[in-house]
Amino acid sequence: MKCPKCEFDQPENREDCLRCGVIFKKALRRATLPNYELAVRQDGGKKRLPSLEQLKSFFLDIPLEENSLVHRGRTLLWLFLAAWGVSFMFTPISGEAFGESFMHLINLPFHEAGHIFFSPFGSFMGVLGGTLGQLLIPLIVAASFALRGDRFAVSVGLWWLGQSFMDCAPYIDDARAGQLMLLGGVTGSETEGYHDWENILTSLGMMKYDHIIARIFFGCGLLIMLAALLWGGYALYVSGKRCDSN
Repeated sequence: MKCPKCEFDQPENREDCLRCGVIFKKALRRATLPNYELAVRQDGGKKRLPSLEQLKSFFLDIPLEENSLVHRGRTLLWLFLAAWGVSFMFTPISGEAFGESFMHLINLPFHEAGHIFFSPFGSFMGVLGGTLGQLLIPLIVAASFALRGDRFAVSVGLWWLGQSFMDCAPYIDDARAGQLMLLGGVTGSETEGYHDWENILTSLGMMKYDHIIARIFFGCGLLIMLAALLWGGYALYVSGKRCDSN
């Protein structure tokens, strides 16, 4: 048996090297780190703005998945999100369908919290803060998993971000019509100044573009969700091959 660090010959079944003292398990795990994590550790753990090469490594160099049970569970989750995502992609922007979905119930608390969080920055930001809140939370979730290097978890966070963009689209599309039932049991046409996007677009003088902006939001959400599913599927495929090889 040779040490992976100093290549010193030694007896089998040892946990550390007789010459350099390195622990074999840690040395072998380090050898499987993707280039990005390896560069960070060699730099003393300091995380700086990544270079283009490091970004490429982050997206394409998928870490080893040692637990086959975890991999199977993630595969089932990906299949579920793919099927659910397709249903959102073919849901009409106009109407109550998005508001009646389970994901809307998840997005809604963050939407309302966004109003409170951004209210100190002025009335306009307080109104816009609802939309910002429900978009920022999944982005923060994805970023936190990115710092941990969990590619598949990042893709799930990005899937949520894409769905949240889609969830905003019907609300924006309804700015002029004011027909959607809002929180509180009233519509925008029944209570003046109650509809977020009526207020936002009126303030910006862009009310006539409500349908266009809604479709831009929906399109962004669709592209983000597709990218998340493709990347998540790639991560599962690569980590699955490595898992099978072990």
